[in-house]
Amino acid sequence: MPYLELDNVSFGFGPMSNRYEVFEQATLSVEQNEFVAVIGFSGSGKSTLVSLLAGLEQPDSGEVRIGGKPVGEPGPDKGVVFQNYSLLPWLSVYGNIELAVKQVFPKMGRDERKDYIQHYIDMVSLSGSEWKLPGELSGGMRQRLSLARTLAIKPEVLLLDEPLSALDALTRSQLQDEIIRIWEVDRRTVVMITNDVDEAVIMADRIVPLTPGPSATFGREFAVDLARPRDRATLNFNPEFKHLRNQVTNYMVSLDQEARRLSSTVELPLPDIQPVRPGPQVSIA
Repeated sequence: MPYLELDNVSFGFGPMSNRYEVFEQATLSVEQNEFVAVIGFSGSGKSTLVSLLAGLEQPDSGEVRIGGKPVGEPGPDKGVVFQNYSLLPWLSVYGNIELAVKQVFPKMGRDERKDYIQHYIDMVSLSGSEWKLPGELSGGMRQRLSLARTLAIKPEVLLLDEPLSALDALTRSQLQDEIIRIWEVDRRTVVMITNDVDEAVIMADRIVPLTPGPSATFGREFAVDLARPRDRATLNFNPEFKHLRNQVTNYMVSLDQEARRLSSTVELPLPDIQPVRPGPQVSIA
C-alpha cells in the first residue's frame, strides 16, 4: 500500500462564481522511503501541492493520506523545507534548530539536546558556524540550516518546495549531493518540487510531471533506474541519463504546447464599450 497518497484531489481558490481550480481529480502515490520529484511549470500548483501534503490546506474533494490515515493539521510528521529558508533572523544556527527541537521533543534533557542538535549541524556541514546568525551565512549555508532544522524534528515525510532554485549553479549542485547523501543515511519519504529536469533525474527515484494549470493533474510518470550513487561528472556521458532527460524534457514541452493550443482557441468576450464623444469646449478668459 502506498505510504503517501493524493486520492482524486480537487482544490481551488476564490468564490464558486469565479473560482480558480488549481487541481482537478489529481492522484499521486508515493512509497515509503521513496524519493519522488514533481516537476511543473509556473502556475501549475507546485507550492499548493506542498500545502496540501503538509496539511496547510485541505482539499475541496478527495483525500490526502499518510500511512493510510487522512492528513490533518500540520505537524512534525511532515517537514517542509521552503525556498525562502524561513529562518528566525535573531536566532543563531544552533538557536534555530533548538527552537524546533524543544517544540517537538520537550522532554529531551539539556545535554542530550545539545548533542542531538550538534549531530544535525555536523550532518549539513555547518560545524564551526553554530553561533552565527542567518544574516552572516551565505544562501547555501542558510538552506543547509533550514534542512537541518527540518530533519531534526524527524519527520516521516520530507517536503522540499523548490529549495535550491534561488542558489547559484555551483552551490545548487553541492546541495543536491548533500540532500542525497543525507537521504541515503537517514531514509525518509521525500517529495521534492522542482522545475529543473536535470535536478529531478540526478536526485529522484521517480519523476512525476504536473500538467499546466488551471485544473492541473499529474501526467505520465518516469522511473529513474540509474544506479546510485550517481556521479554527476560522468552522467552527461551516460546514454540512459541522456535518454531519460530527453524523454522528460520532450514530454514537458508537449504539455506546454498543448496548453498553449487550447488557450488560443478560447474566445474571450470583449465588453460592448462605445467611446464617449467630447462635449463643447469652453474657454475661460
